[in-house]
Amino acid sequence: MQQTDPKQKTYGFAAALGAFIAWGLLPIYWKSVITVDPFEILCHRIVWSLVFIAVILTILKGWSGTFAAIKSKRDILVLTLSSLMIGGNWMLYIWAVNTGHVLETSLGYYINPLVNVLFGFLFFRERLKPMQMIAIGLAALGVGNAVFSHGELPWISLCLAVSFALYGLLRKIASVESLPGLFLETMILGPFALAYLVMLEANGTAAMFHQSAHIDLLLMGAGAVTATPLIGFAYGARKLPLTVIGLLQYVAPSIAFCLGVFVYREHFTADHLITFALIWAGLAVYTGDTLRTLRRHRNQRRTAAG
Repeated sequence: MQQTDPKQKTYGFAAALGAFIAWGLLPIYWKSVITVDPFEILCHRIVWSLVFIAVILTILKGWSGTFAAIKSKRDILVLTLSSLMIGGNWMLYIWAVNTGHVLETSLGYYINPLVNVLFGFLFFRERLKPMQMIAIGLAALGVGNAVFSHGELPWISLCLAVSFALYGLLRKIASVESLPGLFLETMILGPFALAYLVMLEANGTAAMFHQSAHIDLLLMGAGAVTATPLIGFAYGARKLPLTVIGLLQYVAPSIAFCLGVFVYREHFTADHLITFALIWAGLAVYTGDTLRTLRRHRNQRRTAAG
């Protein structure tokens, strides 16, 4: 089996780590345009992502793969559904950040890997191992503690986790690469987003060109901050073992957690700590089991090769 060049692994690690750091720091970006309505921010994110990705696809000469996906009615249907999932996820995330719920977004993306495991069992008949069941059980206890201590379901966290897991599920069954797929998803949503922005401009209620040049640049930059981490992640995923990618995915919610607690000073009690601790414990069990399984498989391959 061909070995990846160590230098390429280093580049891949840097690209993937940069992507997860960028995703973790996104609350800072969205809060910088807090004077703009969240739905208007979403529409700018969609429109400028479409423009930015089109430029990148042109530079990378990736249009052939993009056009190939259009020929498949199945892929178009799946991408239409995935575009609704990611659009809803983006909308909820922007709204949550700009209404003081950064900690809940962090919790959602901590829960997400365990929701992925559950979906693998439900939709692909993947067998749940005992340690995975324990991990999901600990996460369920964390959610239960949030309900018991605060009297309400942590719906923001759960909606973010489930919508992103459903998005991943849909993208898994669509035979389209990440960047062309994101272009097609934003192309599906783009006309509606653009029409809404044009309507706001016609009504004189648009933020762009009516607040400040600083806000205008940030709204236009929403495309770059959306697509650039994805490009880094896609590059890193090709160069690194899935184990490393799996561990790096905790970087983003960890940064968001620190922002919520230490920068934005969101309400954080002992009950919140118990909820997060249960989720962290579930992730520790899940990650430890994954590492042990991969180490065992690696040793078996070495024994067979020897």
